Amino acid sequence: MPILSIVGARPQFIKEAIVQRELLDKGIEEILVHTGQHYDANMSDVFFSSLKMREPDYNLNIGSGGHGHMTGLMMIKLEEIMMDRKPEMVLLYGDTNSTLAGALVAAKLKIPIAHVEAGLRQKPKDMPEEINRVLTDHSSSLLFCPSLTGVRNLEQEGITRGVHFVGDVMFDIYLATQADFSTSIAKGLRLQAGKYVVVTMHRDFNVDKKEILTAALESLSTLAKEIEVIFPLHPRTRRRIQEFGLSSHLSALKVIEPIGYLEMMGLVSGAHSVVTDSGGLQKEAYFAGKRAVILMEDSGWRELVDGGWNILAQPADIARSVLDMTSVPYPQGIYGDGHAAGKVVEILEGL
Repeated sequence: MPILSIVGARPQFIKEAIVQRELLDKGIEEILVHTGQHYDANMSDVFFSSLKMREPDYNLNIGSGGHGHMTGLMMIKLEEIMMDRKPEMVLLYGDTNSTLAGALVAAKLKIPIAHVEAGLRQKPKDMPEEINRVLTDHSSSLLFCPSLTGVRNLEQEGITRGVHFVGDVMFDIYLATQADFSTSIAKGLRLQAGKYVVVTMHRDFNVDKKEILTAALESLSTLAKEIEVIFPLHPRTRRRIQEFGLSSHLSALKVIEPIGYLEMMGLVSGAHSVVTDSGGLQKEAYFAGKRAVILMEDSGWRELVDGGWNILAQPADIARSVLDMTSVPYPQGIYGDGHAAGKVVEILEGL
């Protein structure tokens, strides 16, 4: 039963890493395709090496570009691969352009689709990630939900067949690699546990408009007067800062290059809190027992916001949101028991 798995961005590498181990253990043939959506070494290669993933069978080397350009190129190349390799199932993760391209090609070729991280819903409805995940869910035969919220979301859209609450595979990999988390970044920067905030920011709505990015950087500078701010700088954000002439706003922050999963989790584990617009990191912070300020109108991980653990905020309100945090109970057991990947593969194996 050959399965064709498609990845292209940081969160997908992390999810694939743990599912890949289960597929290997079960002796299931996997054809791994890396679209090259994340092509910077710090955003791609470092994850394959640190998570001990095998090299992909295909690297499409798509690189950056507009949504239509990227998705179209991916579809052309993915169609060639699928027609040549004839997989019995296409396995997709999350909500990127790589996910959508795989879903569209597989659906047209009448190849069944399995979607890991199905059922997430988020406003605004016109954001690219929301469009990608909705279209993928409605094209899928198997929908693996990380939480019961996802199951309910799908039911509201009339999708009940093939839906499985398995838990979150990112929780699996967090537990499986926890002993290997690296404290090298914190030691190198001489950070004290609980005395710093980790920040990531890369979404178009936060960094592509000068006034919004300026407000975010000014608020981070204000925050840095009270607590150290560590800022692994995404390539897109770095380009916008240079383009808008905002480099001086970084002087109060500890800016570092993007880092691998084990380094990031080591950094987050010692942090006071996290500020992010990353879908994956806001949840990884929860795994580590850290609260997060989410720079979005809404979160796909709605259960963390509804429970008061994570906080939605505008970029201009970062400092106030972090400094005004009060203690809240930790919401237990939202994302399963740490065996989601095994459940995914067990269901695939039973087809």
